[in-house]
Amino acid sequence: MSKPQKRCIDCERDGITSKRKTPHPGPRCATHHRQVRKARRSRTHAKRIEEVYSITAEQYWAIYEAQGGKCALCRRATGARKNLSVDHDHSCCNGPTSCGKCVRSLCCSACNRMLGHIRDDPEIAERIIHYLHYPPGRELLDNWNAQSKAATE
Repeated sequence: MSKPQKRCIDCERDGITSKRKTPHPGPRCATHHRQVRKARRSRTHAKRIEEVYSITAEQYWAIYEAQGGKCALCRRATGARKNLSVDHDHSCCNGPTSCGKCVRSLCCSACNRMLGHIRDDPEIAERIIHYLHYPPGRELLDNWNAQSKAATE
């Protein structure tokens, strides 16, 4: 004996007469379940950035638009799967929250971690740039190969 299928409360409220089943725990069809989950995620994100970084959701999205909808550093990540992280100057505010004036930009998780790893030190960033242009291993191997070639001739 099968139990009767529940119908989506949002479909019924909107006057939709479809026979969509409610596969998820709760009273909604898959479509309305996704909508509710997305809205909840958006509210949670807005609340978190306001509490932690002292900026509103509108300010967050204004920064996002000003950056062209991409990570400020790598310019690849768009925040489509995971919202971009708020990057702020840690030397400005002591404690777990920011004043909002030290917010710099929005970055993907990888770039934000990299900034944290180098502790926002411009000297380390300059050394990274120098390293990428002049990797010490390449010069060593070029000299090694030249010596080996000269020895075999």
